[in-house]
Amino acid sequence: MAERPEDLNLPNAVITRIIKEALPDGVNVSKEARRAISQAASVFVLYATSCANNFAMKAKRKTLNAGDVMAAMEEMEFERFLQPLCEALEAYKKGQKGKKAASEQKRKDKKKSETDENDKSRDEEEDEHMDEEQDGENEGEEEDVEN
Repeated sequence: MAERPEDLNLPNAVITRIIKEALPDGVNVSKEARRAISQAASVFVLYATSCANNFAMKAKRKTLNAGDVMAAMEEMEFERFLQPLCEALEAYKKGQKGKKAASEQKRKDKKKSETDENDKSRDEEEDEHMDEEQDGENEGEEEDVEN
């Protein structure tokens, strides 16, 4: 848990970016207003987390899940945000699946590349070994021809 109340505030850069994206161009926000929005956002996050934790505890779980957050939003009377939140969650899940698939493909490609390199290295060693054997046989044939 945080030792100081300031530790619970969201980063100013994040708050500023959210504010800029929410407002039309040309609208300025004072430093005091950004600070108030930051504190309000922090309070909201703490309250939503507490409500979601209550749902997890009722279900005898220690881990909060998306369902707990959705139930908390409904309990806090933020039903109108449930649909956008569900859509954002689905988009996030799809993005994670895409990242996971890309990561697995990258891992497979790397493993295949390493296997190909090992095979190539092994083939080169075999070729060198065969060349050495042939050189040895050729030298033996030359000695037989001379005798």
